[in-house]
Amino acid sequence: MSGLATLVVLAVVAVANRPMVAAGAEALHTYQINRQSYKEKYGHWARLPVPHGFRVNAIHAALLHTGKVLIIAGSGNNKDAFEEKSFRTVLYDPAAEKFTEVPTPTDVFCAGHTFLPDGNLLVAGGTKSYEVLESEIERAAGVMKLKNESPDGPPREFAKGTAFVSAAGLVYRTRTKVTVPAARKVTHGTHTMVHAGEAEVWVDAAVKGDRAVVRKPAQYTIEGLTGPDARNLYGVADKITREKQEYGGDKTSYEFDPVRERYVRTGDLRDHRWYPTLIGLTGGDVIAVSGLDEFGRILPGRNERYLTDEKRWVAAPELKRYFPTYPSLHLMADGKVFYSGSNAGYGSDTEGRTPGIWDVGRNRFREVPGLRDPRMTETSSSVLLPPAQDQKVMIFGGGGIGDSEESTRRTDIIDLDQKSPAYRPGPDLPRPARYLSTVLLPDDTVLTTGGSSGYRGGMYRGRPRSDLFNSQIYQPSQNAFVATADSTVGRNYHAEAILLPDGRVITMGGDPLYDRTGKNAGTFEQRIEVFSPPYLFQGPRPAVTGGPAEVTRGATARFSTPDATRIASARLLKPSSVTHVTDTDQRSVALPLKRDARGVRVTVPRKAGLVPSGWYMLFLVDEKGVPSVARWVRVR
Repeated sequence: MSGLATLVVLAVVAVANRPMVAAGAEALHTYQINRQSYKEKYGHWARLPVPHGFRVNAIHAALLHTGKVLIIAGSGNNKDAFEEKSFRTVLYDPAAEKFTEVPTPTDVFCAGHTFLPDGNLLVAGGTKSYEVLESEIERAAGVMKLKNESPDGPPREFAKGTAFVSAAGLVYRTRTKVTVPAARKVTHGTHTMVHAGEAEVWVDAAVKGDRAVVRKPAQYTIEGLTGPDARNLYGVADKITREKQEYGGDKTSYEFDPVRERYVRTGDLRDHRWYPTLIGLTGGDVIAVSGLDEFGRILPGRNERYLTDEKRWVAAPELKRYFPTYPSLHLMADGKVFYSGSNAGYGSDTEGRTPGIWDVGRNRFREVPGLRDPRMTETSSSVLLPPAQDQKVMIFGGGGIGDSEESTRRTDIIDLDQKSPAYRPGPDLPRPARYLSTVLLPDDTVLTTGGSSGYRGGMYRGRPRSDLFNSQIYQPSQNAFVATADSTVGRNYHAEAILLPDGRVITMGGDPLYDRTGKNAGTFEQRIEVFSPPYLFQGPRPAVTGGPAEVTRGATARFSTPDATRIASARLLKPSSVTHVTDTDQRSVALPLKRDARGVRVTVPRKAGLVPSGWYMLFLVDEKGVPSVARWVRVR
């Protein structure tokens, strides 16, 4: 047989046996990744079996001090679920391998959250209305501002469907009821001025089509009013169009109680917020920044404060500062707040995107230079590198503004302890990435996993899908990435990764815009994977067998362990509370230690900016970098 004929026959045999060849390759791969030597070097991924009734669209996730993982979907980026008021929250208990459902009172989809000193999770904002695309809008609509120039009498309430009439006789009706306060009389010396009461509400044209579109500011009368009411009460709108309507923010606020496992209502936010960031300050209170209001407009730097002891929100005009939505903020040792530049994108394409140090005490913002690819910070992630005492923040990847297909391999690092802090180049990621999950590990390394190169896992340089399956661990001591085992599930927009108390990392979520072909709508990823880092395959783990449940900053505490002689370090890791790769809680604090025959003594740093009050996982780590299972400790 000639060489050409032989090649033809072999090709036919290969095609005929393609399923067998593929099965063989898959079996070989399965064998290789399950070898002990492979796991020792690269770690291991495993699928978590999730009962059908508990598969949800994971939008938010947090590790509670009970050891359970709180998985919040709300409406889960599903408009049908929103309209049906089908809001979901699930608790996963890794120790018992058990899932339970938690009643979810309102749509906390795209809320903000952070842990409070007592371990409750503050959850504020969410979704009041879903976006409406321009192609779906049949009637002109817009925000109507009601004015009340009468200081006499009580506030005036107008029912849903109240009609506003333009000078041309066109009618616009309110979507909801609205109450407008009375005007206020303000005296300046001998002069008294009247400041009109104001309230805003969505209105829709009574007729379909473009005839009711108004693109210039105009005044409107309120149908049915006569006499002084007709003069004192009226509407003003900047425009009423058939343009896209953005998501509207909610103002409800809750504390999720990990012990009773339920949402507990607090006072409402002062502003409606969708895509806000919440961050705790050194005194225990929380500030909420940015977000879209109830009409889909980004808040113009109007931030607010949660008084933890009083469980209510108050205006904070002294903290006026504009940020894009979901800005990535990190509490510094001196109580200031560092804005890394990472964000989720809504807002100005220029204002508020430059990273800097925010002195919240005096509301001064000091921009920091040096960030490479500064236009590639949307959907990037950032972490306070371990240990927190080093005061270094690292930014990972990111994409172009809006639905850009571009992304970057860039990582940059800033040392906030320097007199003039500036970003310096870090090692490049293996591939351009956005939506990258970053998880602090107890051995002072950072796992980076998931993400995609294109917008929401979509098109990137000619390929219809761009999910990334490679994972890697950043080693600060070497300033380098080390490859780990590849994941098997793509994670992009709306994905989370969290360190568990046993040292593993749980990953969930993923919300691709399109399917694998790039032609059809994508499906939310409900599978869950768990990664076991290489340190879990290096031999026996040290154990923590006793010690206090509470420690005080500046104090020393003793924890018993039968492995005292081989303990090399102790770390307090604050549990994650993450959404849209934004996590203001995650940090790892080094504890100076002294060993004795049957235990270790550790000292907690004094600074509240370094160790904010709250619950932490205490890990003891041996000389091989192998961590114990964590012991929960509350820091006061």
